Amino acid sequence: MKYTFDIVGVSPLLQFFNHQQQNGQKPPHQGVEYLGMHTCTLDTFLESVESVPAKWDWNLDQVVDTVIQFWLNNSDSIRYWKVRLTDAGKDNLLVARLADITALQAEFESLLDKEW
Repeated sequence: MKYTFDIVGVSPLLQFFNHQQQNGQKPPHQGVEYLGMHTCTLDTFLESVESVPAKWDWNLDQVVDTVIQFWLNNSDSIRYWKVRLTDAGKDNLLVARLADITALQAEFESLLDKEW
């Protein structure tokens, strides 16, 4: 199984919490998780993904490697989001997406189907 990890934005804490609650009310896209963090560090990213593999029966080593590879290959993006998070203030979270690539593709396709 292949995984993907990406930073998708900065969100007010309450808005992110509300989004997570709403997603908990409907059938989830299995294999797609959105994670909110107060800091932008590799340690924070790694801590945030530790509980996800058990939920979806993923390979923890592969998930951790995916996050580390993102960190190593996207320094400009990480710097950008670190500044955006600081500018947004303490009541905001950095939002990242961790997903099984097949599940993420299904989520994108379902969004397109709803639009058309």
